[in-house]
Amino acid sequence: MGVTNRLACYSDPADHYSHRVRIVLAEKGVGAEIISVEPGRCPPQLLEVNPYASLPTLVDRDLALYESTVVMEYLDERYPHPPLLPVYPVARANSRLLIHRIQRDWCALVDLILDPRSKETARVQARKELRESLTGVSPLFADKPYFLSEELSLVDCCLLPILWRLPLLGIELPKPAKPLLDYMERQFAREGFRASLSAAEREMR
Repeated sequence: MGVTNRLACYSDPADHYSHRVRIVLAEKGVGAEIISVEPGRCPPQLLEVNPYASLPTLVDRDLALYESTVVMEYLDERYPHPPLLPVYPVARANSRLLIHRIQRDWCALVDLILDPRSKETARVQARKELRESLTGVSPLFADKPYFLSEELSLVDCCLLPILWRLPLLGIELPKPAKPLLDYMERQFAREGFRASLSAAEREMR
């Protein structure tokens, strides 16, 4: 399937990194052709624009971007309404740092759990660490509607795909994580979030 629209996104329908970008597109109401790519089945058109054949890959006319955080920030600048990063430099830097911490602390655990090559003992430990870490930060969700913010941001766009996949990861949050559970319920009901889900993702819960 080739790119027919000006804006297209090659996306893994089950991968949380691709899901991030689809959330941004949906929240901004940006019309893009979502080209689903199954793992191990790289279409020639993707390899032409991305030498790593990694997902997600965004194609905007002659521009091709293929790192999820780069793609998200590009979309936020290219389509500025609604903004998904704060205006002021200090706040923007803090948001980027939160994204980095999600990437380093939580995404690494998610990737380990989902990697079929991982040993079961490593998966068990990763599940325990992720569950405890998410429970530990749960109080941060008590005071504001979004993750340390009054408005939806790219930080939420990185976090929500992980939280949506908790059943797939074999993780159930305990009752003390109620602020985080309430956050999940609110965000999963958002029109933009619902629109971002692939058929594979809808089957995860």
